[in-house]
Amino acid sequence: MSSNALRVLYRLKEAGYEAYVVGGAVRDLLIDCEPKDYDVATNATPEEVKQLFRNCRLIGRRFRLAHVHYGPEIIEVATFRASSDDGSGERELEGDRLVRDNVYGCIEDDAVRRDFTVNALYYAIEDFSIRDFVGGFADIERRQLRLIGDPHSRYREDPVRMLRAVRLAAKLGFEIEPGSAAPIPELAHLLQEAAPARLFDESLKLFMAGHGEASFLGLERHGLLPEFLPETARAMSGEGAEAKRAFIRQGLANTDARVREDRPVTPAFLFAVLLWPAFQRELGILLEQGYELAVAQQRAADRTMLHQAKRVALPRRFTLQMEEIWLLQPRFEQRQRKRVFRLLAHPRFRAAFDFMELREIGEPDLAEQVAFWRDAQTLAPEQLSERLVTTGAREVAAGAPRKRRRRRRKPAGSDAAG
Repeated sequence: MSSNALRVLYRLKEAGYEAYVVGGAVRDLLIDCEPKDYDVATNATPEEVKQLFRNCRLIGRRFRLAHVHYGPEIIEVATFRASSDDGSGERELEGDRLVRDNVYGCIEDDAVRRDFTVNALYYAIEDFSIRDFVGGFADIERRQLRLIGDPHSRYREDPVRMLRAVRLAAKLGFEIEPGSAAPIPELAHLLQEAAPARLFDESLKLFMAGHGEASFLGLERHGLLPEFLPETARAMSGEGAEAKRAFIRQGLANTDARVREDRPVTPAFLFAVLLWPAFQRELGILLEQGYELAVAQQRAADRTMLHQAKRVALPRRFTLQMEEIWLLQPRFEQRQRKRVFRLLAHPRFRAAFDFMELREIGEPDLAEQVAFWRDAQTLAPEQLSERLVTTGAREVAAGAPRKRRRRRRKPAGSDAAG
């Protein structure tokens, strides 16, 4: 267990407060996973926590929290939340959604305020035991995710919990308990009420934490994909749906492998994969309407980004990279020497090439093109130039004759020096 989390626990206990490690850290330790972070629950208020730790910062409005900093590690300390409103005005609802919750209570109240039973386990340092008020330990043994309380009410309270259920099930290899899974397709439309920026953050947790493919399958299985990624779902419902689905699954599987190998991954490439079928769909519509290819490509990219941004806010720094990856794809067909070297020097070349390799899954005709550009990256510039000259000569011999360059006639009366 994190030594810094233990330091926070002991300091709070020595000051006369209750304190427990809670949530995902306890859950992960019980299933032999290494926790990524540690949360502490206590009956001390955020202001009281700040008085005990000089390295503490108070954050949040919706949920007031204390962050205790130890170098790069942050121990998040939350005060026990009450299960009912005390009339102080510190709990606010907008319709069924909870937008502010800073009413404090006891540990039993705090347990029933948490989302899933497996996240409501409290580790106590005084006797090295786990306090379980809602049956979370039994659910871990059953490898299932179960919501605390009425699922309809809890999802309406915070619709993003539906995405969180899918994500945790994919991460842990658990099944969502039938009673907790049943309302999800019916309530999926509530995601439209969630802030697009928050959904972008949730998308990174879904697809860039090493379990992206399983998360995608979970979104499909529970009817969340049309609400979360509507452009992708719409494009996959038509002709060639299986090939598009295979392309996306392989892209996510490759991202998962890179995460496991501790190699860098970027949201730009990830969303370029997820939205490629939607881009292709828009491109086909525009070409049928008579637009030139270059114009159609740019407009298709803009339309795809604009439509998806209504649901998931994609930062501009990523959408620009996505467009480059898409718009570079036709340039791989060009083998003229200058264009080949120019493309190899492009800052987005490697991402665009990896993307083309991925496309080969559904487009076998790309095999020769992929092989050429794979070799081009390994050859010295002189070797590549020689190959391009040889290839060009062979193409000319097999095809139409080259046009002869016309000589310019000298102006009448000019001498040789002139």
